[in-house]
Amino acid sequence: MATRTSPPPHEALARAAEVGIHRIPLPTPFAIGDVNVHVVEGDPLTLVDCGPNSATALGALEAGLERLGHRLTDVGRVVVTHQHADHVGLVAAIVERSGAEVACLDLLAPVVEDGESHSRRDDDDALVLMGRHGVESHVAEALHSVATITRHWTSSAPVAVRVPDGGRLEIGGRDWTVHHRPGHSPSDTVLHHAGDRIAFTGDHLLARVSSNALVSRPLGEWDGRRPRPLVAYRESLRATRELDLAIALGGHGDPVVDHRTLVDERLAQQDERAARILQMLGPGPCSAHGLAVAMWGQVAVTQVYLTLSEILGHLDLLLDAGAVVEDVADDAVVLFRQA
Repeated sequence: MATRTSPPPHEALARAAEVGIHRIPLPTPFAIGDVNVHVVEGDPLTLVDCGPNSATALGALEAGLERLGHRLTDVGRVVVTHQHADHVGLVAAIVERSGAEVACLDLLAPVVEDGESHSRRDDDDALVLMGRHGVESHVAEALHSVATITRHWTSSAPVAVRVPDGGRLEIGGRDWTVHHRPGHSPSDTVLHHAGDRIAFTGDHLLARVSSNALVSRPLGEWDGRRPRPLVAYRESLRATRELDLAIALGGHGDPVVDHRTLVDERLAQQDERAARILQMLGPGPCSAHGLAVAMWGQVAVTQVYLTLSEILGHLDLLLDAGAVVEDVADDAVVLFRQA
């Protein structure tokens, strides 16, 4: 039997606490449930992510800090792992109350500083994408309207520290390497400390669920072509697999303590789903939304964009493998068929 080199999850949290890293779960309004905020002792006292913009989450954060012997006004830095509301939403409230500086990947900084504009453009892009891939117009329009209501879960703040991919960021008196790992979102960031073999992974790698590769507006310059997040995500997972890592502190749930096995499982699951989608295309051409409805039924209607992103991501894998052809015509629904 091979010797186990990684601790079980509860021991992983204890080991992280020994080096001054503590987890505070905060409630969210989203299906994923609680989000993890990680508090790192040191000067400055640092939060890695900060939860959604809600009074409930803010109260839970203040209570969690109090249990650790701190107040919100003690926070000197907030590090953001990616652009989603449950990770960046409270940033404005924290900065206003504590004067904390914000640090993140350099490509993410414009989104943190103007989340409203970025979200609006993302929602407009999503409306077009849904129409092109078979979602009925009244459904797409309704989802577009709902998206405007949910923007209050996020907020914006100035970014003081912008770190490039591969750069270093001091957290808790240690230098952490910042790795850009796009896929779940365009801005996913992993912060790795080689000496302690610990990483903050945000939603890039989670123990209990496979993170969705959501179709989102890319960071920086964009050529207008449909983003391919699952292709990018697989490349990111393979890069993370190569890290010397004992504990991955994710944005939801327990720490990951065997990241290479988990990455292998995630990649295999994606391959299996792609094979199933290819089989579903056997009878003839179909839109991505049509495939989603065939696979998930009513869920593909209530969670249109999530399931559409999932199908498109796996179709991209099949397109790259030469197993599927994409039929694109101006102003027509895009159809996919077996090659």
